[in-house]
Amino acid sequence: MAAAMAWLRRGACGPARRCGLAAGRSYSGGGAYPSVSLTCPLPGVPKAVFAAAESRERFETRVTVLENGLRVASQNKFGQFCTVGILVNSGSRHEAKYLSGISHFLEKLAFSSTAQFGSKDEILLTLEKHGGICDCQASRDTIMYAVSADARGLDTVVNLLADVTLQPRLSDEEIEMTRMAIRFELEDLNMRPDPEPLLTEMIHAAAFRDNTVGLNRFCPVENTDKINRDVLHSYLSSYYTPDRMVLAGVGIEHEHLVECARKYLLGVQPVWGSGQGRAVDRSVAQYTGGIIKVEKDMSDVSLGPTPIPELTHIMIGLESCSFLEDDFIPFAVLNMMMGGGGSFSAGGPGKGMFTRLYLNVLNRHHWMYNATSYHHSYEDTGLLCIHASADPKQVREMVEIITREFILMAGAVGEVELERAKTQLKSMLMMNLESRPVIFEDVGRQVLATNTRKLPHELCALISQVKPADIKRVVTKMLHKKPAVAALGDLTDLPSYEHIQAALSSKDGRLPRLYRLFR
Repeated sequence: MAAAMAWLRRGACGPARRCGLAAGRSYSGGGAYPSVSLTCPLPGVPKAVFAAAESRERFETRVTVLENGLRVASQNKFGQFCTVGILVNSGSRHEAKYLSGISHFLEKLAFSSTAQFGSKDEILLTLEKHGGICDCQASRDTIMYAVSADARGLDTVVNLLADVTLQPRLSDEEIEMTRMAIRFELEDLNMRPDPEPLLTEMIHAAAFRDNTVGLNRFCPVENTDKINRDVLHSYLSSYYTPDRMVLAGVGIEHEHLVECARKYLLGVQPVWGSGQGRAVDRSVAQYTGGIIKVEKDMSDVSLGPTPIPELTHIMIGLESCSFLEDDFIPFAVLNMMMGGGGSFSAGGPGKGMFTRLYLNVLNRHHWMYNATSYHHSYEDTGLLCIHASADPKQVREMVEIITREFILMAGAVGEVELERAKTQLKSMLMMNLESRPVIFEDVGRQVLATNTRKLPHELCALISQVKPADIKRVVTKMLHKKPAVAALGDLTDLPSYEHIQAALSSKDGRLPRLYRLFR
C-alpha cells in the first residue's frame, strides 16, 4: 500500500512539478502564483495558433491606372502614419523650350496658396491636425510633392495634394518672395565650403552640353525676373497632365487611396486649363563629353579658428547607362567598390574604408583631401564620376591618380572586394528601405518610369549575380567614351582636356609627359 501511494505521488505530481504547477512562489504583494516553466503552456490559457510563413501578407506594390491616365501606386506598411505624394514626370531636363529655372521656381512655390487654401500657413495648420508635414523636391527628371501624416487623414491629404498640384494661385507676392529665396540660394551655393552641388551641376553641363540632363537645375540669376505666372502656366499646361503623374502612398490601403484619387484627381480642371501635353520635350540625352572650368579664389571659403585650406576640386566622369538597362546593377556595384570619401571621414566596418579610393588613393597620398565616386542614373543615360580635392600645386598629380583609377577599374577584380561591395550595396539598400519616406520615393519613381516596381529581394538577387566579368565589361565599354571634366578653384596646373582624354585612352592612365626647354 505504501509503495502504491509513493508511485501515485510520483506519477501524479512528477509532470506537474516539471512544469512547476505543484510549487507556489510568493510575491511581496502577498498571495502566490504557480511558477510555470517557459517550456510548458500556461494553465487555463488556450493553445496559441501561429500563422504559417506562406500565409503571411506579401507587401507587394499595387498599381491602378485611372481613366485619365493617372497611375495610383501603394505599398502597405505597418504603422499609424503614412506618406503620400504626387510625382510628376517633369524637371529641368524638360526646359529646353522654356526659360531655364522653371522647375526651381515650382519647387519653391509648392504648398503656397491654392483655390481652397488662402496661404501656406493655412495648409500647415490643416496638416497639423493630422500630425502631418509636407515637402517638395525638384530634380532633373521629377518633381515630387509629398506629405507624411496620420493614415486616418488620408482623404484630407489627397485633397490637399490635388489642390497644391493643380490649383496653385501663384500670386505676384508669392512669386516675388520666390525670386528673393532663389537669389539667396544661388549666393549661398557659391559661398559653401562644400562644392559638391556646384561640381555636380558643372559635370552634367560638360557631359550633356546644352541638352536634357545637362540643362541647369538651378535658376540662372538673369532668369529670376523673367519667370512670371504666364511662363509658369505655359509650362504647367504641357507637363502637369494626368498621364505624366503618379499618386503614390505607403502605409495605406490601396482601395482607399484609389477612392481618394477618383474623388479629387479624376475630371479636375487645372487652373491653367487643359494642355493635352502639347510641346512636350521627348528628347533623348545626347552624351557629348567636354570640360567646364571655373577659376575661383577658394582661399577664403571657410574662415575661422580652423579654416579649410585652399583647395582645387576636380570631377572626372564617363557615361554609364540608364537605370532601365541590365548594366545598371553592375555599375551600382562598381560605384560601391570604388567608394571613397573625405580624408577625415570616420572609418570602421561598413563605412567604406576598404574601398579602392581609400586603399589606393587616400591611404597612399595623404595630401589629397577627398576622393569620392558618384553614380547618377536617368531613364536614358547615366554618369559615373570621381570627385577629388587637393592643394592647387598638386592638381596635375591628383588628376593622374584619378585617371589611373579609371583604367584600373578594367583590370582584375578580386573576389573579396567584389563580395564586400555587393554585401555593402545590399545592406545600404535594405537599411534605406526601412524608412517610410524612402519607400514612398522608390515606389513613385519606379512606377513613374516603368509602371511597375522591382521589390528589394529582386534587386538583391540581381546584385548577387554580378560577376567580375560583368564589371570588366561595363568598364571597357565606358572607357571608350570621351570624358567629362569639371574643375573649380586655382586651375594654373590643370592638365589640358586633350591630355586627360589621352590618359584615359592609355594602358596605365598616365598623363603625357611635359617637356620644358627652360625650368
